[in-house]
Amino acid sequence: MTRHASPPNFDAAAFRRALGQFATGVTVITTRAPDGQLIGITASSFNSVSLDPPLVLWSLATRSASMPVFRSNSHYVINVLAASQLDLCKRFATVKGDRFEGVSHAAGDSGMPVLDGAIAWFECHNRSRYDEGDHVIFVGEVERCGVREDGDDASPLVFHGGAFHQIQSL
Repeated sequence: MTRHASPPNFDAAAFRRALGQFATGVTVITTRAPDGQLIGITASSFNSVSLDPPLVLWSLATRSASMPVFRSNSHYVINVLAASQLDLCKRFATVKGDRFEGVSHAAGDSGMPVLDGAIAWFECHNRSRYDEGDHVIFVGEVERCGVREDGDDASPLVFHGGAFHQIQSL
């Protein structure tokens, strides 16, 4: 049995292209810095881990400017975006400065921002973190979650093949 992985037989572009074939939902992860500043980033690296206890995970690049806050905070919120929220997705992925300026939100029970219009949200305790490659994997224990009233009827924002899409029912 080999104890180490063999060297890859592909380059970064081929790896990115292959990963792009897996459709993912799009989220904005939000928290609050110790000085009260609201922090939010777009992420598509979200998935469930466990039902009992309720655990989810997501990852963040180690070089991210918001890494120190997410690493040290006790709580964050994972906001699942609707297809109609593409502008919000882009804002939290690219805007410099106050990404929350003009963005409607409310404080969840943990005090962290829940974005208005998200089709689902998960208020999480920052349970554990794992350094892997050029990212940190965050495992959150879900303390509260919810679905927008029309969330079952709303289309999620999906990322696939390097572009954003809306899911159409079969």
